[in-house]
Amino acid sequence: SMQTSGNKLCSCPSFKLREVASMYFTMIAVFLVILVVALQGLAPRGSDFPYKVPLDPEGLLELSWNVSYPKQVVNFQLLIRDLKFGLLFGMSDRGEFEDADLAVLWSDGHNSYFADAWSDAKGQLHMDSQQDYQLLGARRAPEGLYLLFRRAFSTCDPKDYLIEDDTVHLIYGILEKPVRSLQAINISAIRRGLQRVQLLKPNITIPEMPSDLKTKEITVLNIVIPSQETTYWCSTTELPEGFPKHHIIMYEPVITPGNEALVHHMEVFQCAATFNNFSHYNGPCDSKMKPDQLNYCRHVLAAWAMGAQAFYYPEEAGLAFGGPGFSRYLRLEIHYHNPLVMEGRHDSSGIRLYYTATLRRHDAGIMELGLVYTPVMAIPPGEDAFVLTGYCTDKCTQMALPPAGIRIFASQLHTHLAGRKVVTVLARDGREQQVVNSDRHYSPHFQEIRMLKEVVAVFPGDELITTCTYNTENRSKATVGGFSIMEEMCVNYVHYYPQTQLELCKSAVDPGYLHRYFNLVNRFNDEEVCMCPQVSVPQQFSSIPWNTFNKDVLQSLYGFAPISMHCNKSSAVRFPGVWEKQPLPIITKKLPEPVPHCPPSPGPQPAAPIPLNLGQLRRD
Repeated sequence: SMQTSGNKLCSCPSFKLREVASMYFTMIAVFLVILVVALQGLAPRGSDFPYKVPLDPEGLLELSWNVSYPKQVVNFQLLIRDLKFGLLFGMSDRGEFEDADLAVLWSDGHNSYFADAWSDAKGQLHMDSQQDYQLLGARRAPEGLYLLFRRAFSTCDPKDYLIEDDTVHLIYGILEKPVRSLQAINISAIRRGLQRVQLLKPNITIPEMPSDLKTKEITVLNIVIPSQETTYWCSTTELPEGFPKHHIIMYEPVITPGNEALVHHMEVFQCAATFNNFSHYNGPCDSKMKPDQLNYCRHVLAAWAMGAQAFYYPEEAGLAFGGPGFSRYLRLEIHYHNPLVMEGRHDSSGIRLYYTATLRRHDAGIMELGLVYTPVMAIPPGEDAFVLTGYCTDKCTQMALPPAGIRIFASQLHTHLAGRKVVTVLARDGREQQVVNSDRHYSPHFQEIRMLKEVVAVFPGDELITTCTYNTENRSKATVGGFSIMEEMCVNYVHYYPQTQLELCKSAVDPGYLHRYFNLVNRFNDEEVCMCPQVSVPQQFSSIPWNTFNKDVLQSLYGFAPISMHCNKSSAVRFPGVWEKQPLPIITKKLPEPVPHCPPSPGPQPAAPIPLNLGQLRRD
């Protein structure tokens, strides 16, 4: 490598420093020529990068990647369909361009360069003293320029983003003019945006498929995507009459070619089994023409979000599909994200279900963990990280789970617009055992069902604790729990087997204790919080003067007051037992914070950009 050759030269005292320096730079130049030549030959096959997502709404930038767990690295392949004078690609906490970790390709109009950079709190770019985006190659192809680079999960460089197995906010920027240097790039003046993905996909083995595998495509039929930024499109379909019981064992997205950047996420729901006749519908979900019946189609069968692959059930389980008591009616919901307000785009996207009549050993089930949808759980305004916790108690799992327990294999986290983090932890005898699913960069705009890296076993008497962190800095009124988008939720839909009767295991603060809180606020503050029984809880919350005392007392009330437990069967009926005024589970031993593993450092890389021979870049 060029480092060691340089060092060997310097250890010879007979050379004059100037000669050494000129030899050193000649060697670097030779090395770079060799590098550029070597890069031309690197042409990985598409199958080497199984995950793929468009970064920008036009699909000019297409990111593919793969993950090596043994080496703890992510290999990226970025296709730039229309290279002007370079681009920025990187990661930041929530998709901001300040305090971001970036790989930058830029050109001064003659030469092109690649470097690892970071932006400070003002958005100014700096060369990173530790170059951790490692360039693997660049090649031209008819469709554009491929840039290949790699990055370790964790670099222990304080300027670098730590890649974890949760949501990652990827950012990109397109340079449309030549720039003198990296520092000269003004990131507020470029075309830019963000895309959310889960980079560290679980490395699961794909179960063998049975010979009688059948497929059903649930799609829209050549609709015209409305020319507005956000559309939720609803359409219905039905299974044939007398369709016997099958198991869904995998599903995957079907996306109309050319619309990859517009189809944001999709879900297939099963309707309530009670309809005798059903009105079919195909149109925007918020339209006045939508039949009310569609509001009773809430049982998720399949969900996909941008960047997700096919979803596989573990080989012991399948999702029941058809048969007695199963509704024949299904609803497809597609979220189109069309920020460029393109017109006249036709679409026939949807989800392809793979199912079999050879039933697997267990039916899979879905259970809701977290908080009950109720206004007694509230978040004061102006908070940057207010925490609410929902419990599935030992008493409920003791009563509802089979002696051999259940196995959780996938999870979908859910909040409304103020949610920033969601974590579910399994505890046993008051000691936290393991994380079921955690997203410390959670975004309400990116909710996918994620297969877990390892299946989590839950036994009778275990506790499942779901904690949500909210940001209400831009709100002036309290945010209460509820169904509307400006109210909040804290839910983890866990997918597990064997299916039990337990469909919902959630909690909320005891209403009597909340009433005491309102009394206390009344006694302590000048302004009156009306305590009259006819005033609703949301109205009481909205009349509270939100000083730090009232905020802190509410947070501590939620941390010690008894809870009302919802330990429910599918029919919304609770399991028999006493569920009101239950003590909060006490955790005596928490899990340690994960410590990032630092790779052996590759020696002091010079903080200099790598020149690339990409030919003359052009002005349009």
